[in-house]
Amino acid sequence: MNALHVHELKPFLEAQAGRQTLLLDVREDWEVALAPLQLPGAETRHIPMGDIPARRAELSTSQPVIAFCHHGMRSAQVVAFLSQHGHPEVYNLAGGTHAWSTLVDPSVPCY
Repeated sequence: MNALHVHELKPFLEAQAGRQTLLLDVREDWEVALAPLQLPGAETRHIPMGDIPARRAELSTSQPVIAFCHHGMRSAQVVAFLSQHGHPEVYNLAGGTHAWSTLVDPSVPCY
């Protein structure tokens, strides 16, 4: 499985500047409301993990996808699912929003 550490995310997005990378937030609605994560250079889309199978067609197979959740466990499952269903460039954000808020951007609430 492809994984990105939170410190690798911004350089990865900068290297992909000519392509629109999708940040796929697979957290629940209440988590997104509590600690939103938006980054320049990427489109962020929220699809809760449980909705991914039914909404998979909304995700382009030609676009890099970086999935994230609170700690990286749910997003790892989503990455495995998407990889098995024809998405060649999917990555898990290791540590999720918790790692992001503690190691990169403390303005994102840690919960």
